[in-house]
Amino acid sequence: MGHNEFARRVSRPVGKPFLETTEVGVAARGVLFVHSCPPALRPHVEWAVAGVFGVPVQLDWEPQPIAPGCLRAQTGWRGSAGTAGRLAAALRGWPLIRAEVTEEPSEGSDGERYAMTPDLGVFRTAMSGNGDVLLHEDRLRAVVATAEDLPSLQQAIDRLLGSPWDVELEPYRQAGDGMPVRWLSASVG
Repeated sequence: MGHNEFARRVSRPVGKPFLETTEVGVAARGVLFVHSCPPALRPHVEWAVAGVFGVPVQLDWEPQPIAPGCLRAQTGWRGSAGTAGRLAAALRGWPLIRAEVTEEPSEGSDGERYAMTPDLGVFRTAMSGNGDVLLHEDRLRAVVATAEDLPSLQQAIDRLLGSPWDVELEPYRQAGDGMPVRWLSASVG
């Protein structure tokens, strides 16, 4: 049977729909935040997300007050480890959107965070259980070895931490506070 043959729509006890597909792998969960999206790209974003989950996806879109004429959406998801990376890869083809994808740590896997903006591109980092950025030793050693002075070291560490992405995305995050969340789920068997 193909992946899509296992897809079905179910309801949560509180009446909010989520999508469920069957995959093999380690259970993981996270959140997709589309902070700003031109209306013309809305169906393309939904198709990209649907391609990852293998079922049609319709996100709940609202106007983005920080970027007039743009939309925003967010949804929680459940799936196999690595789903955040697959979502980020699917979305990076649309450079006019601002988005973040998180994946909580799961058995045998660090958490992940992807952030993307039109100006900065895609940022990826490992995350701890409490959301701290995890810097791998070799990346930190490379930055220290190539820094010419203290200001260049500080700038390089800021990039490793994703600070430029945080600065650009923070106003969009705040504008989305209180937005309802819908869950997409790829249950693992």
